[in-house]
Amino acid sequence: MTKGVYDPDLKAVIMKGNETKVYYDQDVDMSILKQKTVAIIGYGAQGRAQALNLKDSGIKVIISELKGTPNYEQAKKDGFEVKTAVDASKEADIIHILTQDTIQPKVYEESIKPNLTKGKALGFSHGFNIRYYQIVPPADVDVYMVAPKGPGALVREQYEEGKGVPCLFAIYQDATKTAKEIALAYAGAIGGARAGVLETTFKEETETDLFGEQVVLCGGVTALVQKGFEVLVEAGYQPEIAYFECLHELKLITDLIYSKGIAGMRHVVSNTAEYGDLTRGKRIITDGTKKEMKNILSEIQSGEFAREWILENKAGAPRFKSLRDQEKEHLIEKVGQKLRKMMPWIK
Repeated sequence: MTKGVYDPDLKAVIMKGNETKVYYDQDVDMSILKQKTVAIIGYGAQGRAQALNLKDSGIKVIISELKGTPNYEQAKKDGFEVKTAVDASKEADIIHILTQDTIQPKVYEESIKPNLTKGKALGFSHGFNIRYYQIVPPADVDVYMVAPKGPGALVREQYEEGKGVPCLFAIYQDATKTAKEIALAYAGAIGGARAGVLETTFKEETETDLFGEQVVLCGGVTALVQKGFEVLVEAGYQPEIAYFECLHELKLITDLIYSKGIAGMRHVVSNTAEYGDLTRGKRIITDGTKKEMKNILSEIQSGEFAREWILENKAGAPRFKSLRDQEKEHLIEKVGQKLRKMMPWIK
């Protein structure tokens, strides 16, 4: 088991060392959920997948969604009892919140908190609002996280195939002394223990998730693609050719990395491509880039990014909306719209 040091300010165990305990089906006792009712708050892609998997695992599930919305109608169509967040929270023993991060505090304060009685469990699939104290649960309830490492559609698809998507789990509060068992049972019931469930903390999951999004998966990749496109176009090359080389073919490489790792990708591509990778890549991602990555990580760890994002939303997200609109006008978007019409298989 990974050794750790308890941080009283974060109410979490900070992991130390390199060993990671992985839990599988044989380590999970789902009977702890059989006599409980689970409320899924929010029936988006992840909410639907987790709810259906729980239901198919023999767990009683009720759904909270806004009446009249497409998600509400889908939940009814899927055969679930759909209630308000207030009624679902009253009835449920386990309340698992799967609305967007920005909505969760309001839903919690208005609908869940008044009904979060002693001994209940409050669950999350992302730690943002616990890590940054936007939701502060009472001390007499369990608080856990189960985070599938894949989108909702994949979580459902793998479950139906008898497989599963790996999950992370964490315990923030263990009021009943059964929080870990509940979290592992939940992970097992959605199929995660078929693939493996790894223990983490709310702090670690939140900070690494934000870092990955900002530095690599979204911010880093999109900025790299756009700048590469701009360099080729400014040098006089056709925008369509630049699009293919800097954006379209990215899927080929990421798919190879996803399935084979970086070394496996390099083994598959041409020697010319591999040599260019090995000799030129570090000229783009330099020590200066790494230094800025560390600055971004510091902003996440200190709560600076969280404060900025929370205040942005309280103000109605004017900067966010403006930046989104500006990026939609980039030439790469216009070129991409035209070229993707030539490739109907993408849809």
